Amino acid sequence: MDTMEIIYKKAKAQPQRVAFPEATEEKILLSAKQCADKGICKPCLVGNAAEIKNVSSQIDVILDGLDIFDTADEALLDALIEKYVARKPVNSAKTMKRKAKDPLYAALMMEEIGEADCTFAGLSHTTGDVILAGQLAIGLADGIDVISSFGMLNIPGYQGQEGSLLAFADSAVCTNPTAEELASIAITTCGSVKQLMGWEPRCALLSFSTDGSGDHPLVDKVREALRIANQKRPDLAIDGEFQLDAAVSPEVAAKKVKRESRVAGKANIIIWPNLDVGNIGVKLVQQFAHADAPGPFLQGFAKVVCDCSRGAPVSELVGNIAISAVRAQGDAV
Repeated sequence: MDTMEIIYKKAKAQPQRVAFPEATEEKILLSAKQCADKGICKPCLVGNAAEIKNVSSQIDVILDGLDIFDTADEALLDALIEKYVARKPVNSAKTMKRKAKDPLYAALMMEEIGEADCTFAGLSHTTGDVILAGQLAIGLADGIDVISSFGMLNIPGYQGQEGSLLAFADSAVCTNPTAEELASIAITTCGSVKQLMGWEPRCALLSFSTDGSGDHPLVDKVREALRIANQKRPDLAIDGEFQLDAAVSPEVAAKKVKRESRVAGKANIIIWPNLDVGNIGVKLVQQFAHADAPGPFLQGFAKVVCDCSRGAPVSELVGNIAISAVRAQGDAV
């Protein structure tokens, strides 16, 4: 059974209510309909109901099995805002009424009060739009300092601790994280990957140095991130600083890491030191090893918020919706 088959099976076992605030987008309607028909999730289209129905009729999508939260219904919207502000009084009703002109905010308010389990956006909103809305309406998870992203690599020919799979972060959001932010990314990714895949996380903080073989401010940042992460979450197997081969190859780790480590040579999560490395690293593996790389998926919010790629085909969107739904089944952040 491949990775996505496992994800689909998990999603169908406990279907989550997913809010779609870009419900006049053709690809969103097609994806939501597929998910409903396959039992992957319980879609709720958020927006002007008349506009949604008009677009659906134009592209021959039958809305059976899809709920609609009509943001044009003033009474319905006011009731949502009232419930939301009662739960999160830091944001005023006046502010949220203004924000709710964008269905993204209405969807996130629904999620915050428990009327949705996950919000899925990204086709007509930029990543920045989604992050800002999520920070305002949902907020960060306890103990988390920064929003980041994680993804999965499925690498042909690679045989690591989880077969051909390797999780990574962050290759999409944090340009040059501080030591504190890097520690936060590592901690968050451990939680996200454990919830999604059921793995016991073994998380390596990557560098061009392994255990002091290099001396540079860039290495110092990774070492400080390790100290902070271990101080905050001593229960998690987070270690470094490691070069990539020392993180994932037992043979290399045996030569380079002359101490006990729960992670060296057997990492199933790697943390890039900055976005330069992360972006280039993922693309190298995709181009030359022909790896699949589902994601990236936003993490760090108190609830699951998904930002998809605007260029993604419907098949990829359905997969990402399933992954987001599985994350929403538990306490993933």
